[in-house]
Amino acid sequence: METEIPIPCELEVTIIRESIIKASYSLPNPQIITLSNLDLLSGRFPVTYLYFYRKAAIDNFAPIVESLKGSLAETLNYFYPFAGQIIQNPETNEPEIVCNNNGAVIVEAQANIPLKKLNFYNFDEYFQGKLVSVNPDIPLQIQVTNYTCGGVSLTFTFDHALGDASSFGKFLLSWSEISQLKPVTCVPDHQRKLKSRCPPTYHPSLDETFMKCTIQEIINMPPNNILLKRLYYIDAATINKLQTLASANGKQRTKIEAFSAYIWKIMVNAIEKNHEKCKMGWLVDGRRRIDQNAMSNYIGNVLSLAVAESSVVKLKQSSISDVASNIHEAILKVTNKEHFLDLIDWVECHRPGLMLPKTVLGQGGPTLVLSSGRRFPITELDFGFGSPTLGTVCSTIERIGVGYMNQRESAKGDGSWTVSTILWPKLATALESDCVLQPMSASHLQL
Repeated sequence: METEIPIPCELEVTIIRESIIKASYSLPNPQIITLSNLDLLSGRFPVTYLYFYRKAAIDNFAPIVESLKGSLAETLNYFYPFAGQIIQNPETNEPEIVCNNNGAVIVEAQANIPLKKLNFYNFDEYFQGKLVSVNPDIPLQIQVTNYTCGGVSLTFTFDHALGDASSFGKFLLSWSEISQLKPVTCVPDHQRKLKSRCPPTYHPSLDETFMKCTIQEIINMPPNNILLKRLYYIDAATINKLQTLASANGKQRTKIEAFSAYIWKIMVNAIEKNHEKCKMGWLVDGRRRIDQNAMSNYIGNVLSLAVAESSVVKLKQSSISDVASNIHEAILKVTNKEHFLDLIDWVECHRPGLMLPKTVLGQGGPTLVLSSGRRFPITELDFGFGSPTLGTVCSTIERIGVGYMNQRESAKGDGSWTVSTILWPKLATALESDCVLQPMSASHLQL
């Protein structure tokens, strides 16, 4: 199959206006939410979700924006921390959320081209400064962009201190339900009740994955060329084929394990020859591991990182099924309650200050981290003008020490995926020379 590389079309976006949207019902007194240890570990940086919608039945852009403003104000009644401010506590020297209904921001914008002319493959061409504006003083920002075809894009940018993908997915789904006048299915839990044990104790292996760091260490991160932000499509038949290959040794592997094994074997041929080893990592949500029932609607960060390391020689010689088995074992080590309790205690022993996975700072050799968004809402996000044709996650981060991939179901609902990435050039070239990942195009989105 010949891969279609989209022809770039210059996108210009004009900002029409910005509006502050407050919850329609304020708390009687501002409430302060102390961040949990896992919030502190996740840090503070913008997380952006990007959704595209075909031409709506509503011809005028203005009613769409006004409807979004009204439903957002009601949604913030349930998710009131998202309308607050994140400030540094001078006594603890740690951030906290002040729930004072300062408000979220909605930016209205107009694009100069139709959706089908966008280069969906190359985020670098149109993302930051055009479809996303980031103000670090506003924890929640939304940009609504109108296209000449009548299509619309929505970008939702959250401060990571507000929560993780599970939290943001529940917020967006609730907003969608309110927009459609449906009952809200999530009663959010804002208690941030993940406390350390007394005395705190943890397995020493956590010191191999995480570290306390300074802002200078982040600024002085070793230089790298991990800078290409790309979006890919992978069809369901290819995913199923990879899973069959990964399960060839008689052990059934998940689609994520199979895809990871494929990516790792490609990656090993796209690193500098002086490296004898390389790593992969996987973000893991701890809600089901800590308490599946009590934490189903927990709003905040409950993430850890599983890491596997292998020699270049072994990866080249191993089958996809053998690599998938190693991946399975690595993920298994963190998908349990004890690991997350240990991680909470690890943070307690290293407070206050910045803490990060070592790989994020570029330590420990070439690494690629994969995050699965298979439970994140895509087609469900109908705000009154139809379901999206594309939903994905993006990043405005300019420097990062690891390659990154985020997988999620495509809006087609046929088992295909979209994969958002931050890659170094040699890896992007290696991936695109194969036929598994296809550069995203308007034709994939049926525009």
